[in-house]
Amino acid sequence: MNDSTDLFGIGQLARRTGLTVRTIRFWSDLGLLPPTARSAAGYRRYDAAAVARLELLSSLRELGFGLDDVRRILDRQANVQDVARAHLLALDAEIRTLRLRRAVLRSITRRGSTTEELRLMNDLARLSARERQQIIDDFVAEVFAGVEGPPAGLAQAMRALPAELPDEPTDEEVDAWLELAELVADPEFRSRVRQMAVAGTTDEPAPSPEPMAKLELARAAVTAGTDPASPEGQAVLDEMVSATLTPDQRRALADSLDTFTDRRVERYWQLIGVLNGREPFPPAVPAVEWLIAALRAGR
Repeated sequence: MNDSTDLFGIGQLARRTGLTVRTIRFWSDLGLLPPTARSAAGYRRYDAAAVARLELLSSLRELGFGLDDVRRILDRQANVQDVARAHLLALDAEIRTLRLRRAVLRSITRRGSTTEELRLMNDLARLSARERQQIIDDFVAEVFAGVEGPPAGLAQAMRALPAELPDEPTDEEVDAWLELAELVADPEFRSRVRQMAVAGTTDEPAPSPEPMAKLELARAAVTAGTDPASPEGQAVLDEMVSATLTPDQRRALADSLDTFTDRRVERYWQLIGVLNGREPFPPAVPAVEWLIAALRAGR
């Protein structure tokens, strides 16, 4: 076919579209922009329909569509809406990941993290919501394996995490997740939770609810710096427990309370609360520890 004013060479297409000759030739070689005809010298020529196809091809590439998707759209094997929807979902996921990584980087900067913490944070930032949940599920499955009875409900509560961190997680949420992941990976913590779970299924009596109902007295003693073994501390204890308890019974109560008292376990619940958007609760463990010490020092 001879050259015609209705046909364009690659150089003319480049000037019309602002694309490079190299790019147009590359797409043409891939079959995405087949020439309408060839000149007597063998040069590729394109008509107005090819120009429109090239403009659509360029727009799709600028939007981030891959060459395979572009080919399917141009060949009418897929419509633009379906492919755009798939790309939108992928882009949304990428944006969430980038936002989370930005939040983690802020945390690293703020915390002055060590090299090991940096590695952990980087790994965690790459995890999907499902992978993050799996870390908690694996922890719960291990510590409650074979434990039957009431702790089953406790196990369900311990694995409670939001389906996904917010698009713009706060510094507190990022720090909570990082701390939680480190906590459940600690073998000593897993062993301690396991001990509490098993103890919760035995026939031994549960701690008396009486002193726990008056825990504010112990909180006040902790705040005041009252020695649990001092006369003042023992006077507070007498307000919290029955005067009929013998020294042996008081020590038995202390042992029972001690079984289910652990600062790290309480911290676990605090972190879960942060991630689920719950109001923070004041720590109870320091007051319970004071009560245990007072019981053991009792007359």
